[in-house]
Amino acid sequence: MPFLGKDWRSPGWSWTKTDHGWKRIVFFGHELENNKEIDLEELCSDNNENLFVGEVCELANTKRKKDLYNNNTKSQFVFRDKWIYVQKGSTKERHGYCTLGEALNRLDFSSAIQDLRRFNYVAKLFQLIARSQLTSLSGAAQKNYFNILEKIVRKVLEDHYNPRLVKELLQDLSSTLHSLTIHVGRCVLVGNVNIWLCRLETIVKWQQELNNMQIPKQMYTGLSFNDLPLYMQNKILCKLSDACDIINLGQATPTLHVLSENKMLWKKLCQFHFSDKPFCRNLGLTRADNVDWKLMYFTLQKHYPMKEQYGDTLHFCKHCSILFWKDFGHPCTANDPDSCLMPISPQHFIDLFKF
Repeated sequence: MPFLGKDWRSPGWSWTKTDHGWKRIVFFGHELENNKEIDLEELCSDNNENLFVGEVCELANTKRKKDLYNNNTKSQFVFRDKWIYVQKGSTKERHGYCTLGEALNRLDFSSAIQDLRRFNYVAKLFQLIARSQLTSLSGAAQKNYFNILEKIVRKVLEDHYNPRLVKELLQDLSSTLHSLTIHVGRCVLVGNVNIWLCRLETIVKWQQELNNMQIPKQMYTGLSFNDLPLYMQNKILCKLSDACDIINLGQATPTLHVLSENKMLWKKLCQFHFSDKPFCRNLGLTRADNVDWKLMYFTLQKHYPMKEQYGDTLHFCKHCSILFWKDFGHPCTANDPDSCLMPISPQHFIDLFKF
């Protein structure tokens, strides 16, 4: 399989055609001034070290920009492509395999948390990593993980969006780090144990900030939720898939409390989460009026996992074996790309990189 790059002769170099064939361009002196791809003032600044000419100059300049971006900013690593080829073994065309840490660096989670459709997905994925996969990350991936986690916490503090989910994430991460640093030992962690102790202190500080967060009262004189008809309020409650959200909303007003205790509401919630389970397939056919569906929901919750629902997820192309965000797309060669796509849940994402 040929290597597809900027230039098949040597990717990244500049070439010119002469009478004797193709010749690689090497920049010297005044030629640097006429080349628009290289910033001469930046190369000559006092803060930059001496660089070589030609391809070494371009490589060193690119590496410096990447290191500066990764180290001095709380951001994700710079990659042009927003997709990754998931490979579990070596082939003639590709050597090695893809790891969870590499996928964490490549899939642009920094931008994903700014999208409300993807925020819950990323937070749930980070929670699963905190529970079981933290020690499998490389040093660079661990640094990237905590940088993105800090962005998640800052977004919640600024927008007050879904603090309960982030609190659960930090609680699981704190428990895992406490177990690894205190009980298990430092041999399973990548890096100095003092760095992990500092990270543990940072997590405690984030938890205190979230616990002390005060949601300001909305000063809005227009139509409010309480002004809607009761049947519309009930329809909105039926759209919620999280029992905690229903209970919290029911504590707002006496009217909402009555609506949140409706048996039909909890029956639909049970059918949504557990109707596909072997023991619960007859839930939809049950017509008994004496069933406490709210109690039934929390009883089933102890034995079965709840159905996950996200506004947007990562997708996996079965034809290309590529993992990507659907909005960004990927270079698919299938005749019908949409038929090859498969949405990936956070747990499935973890399972893709278990070897």
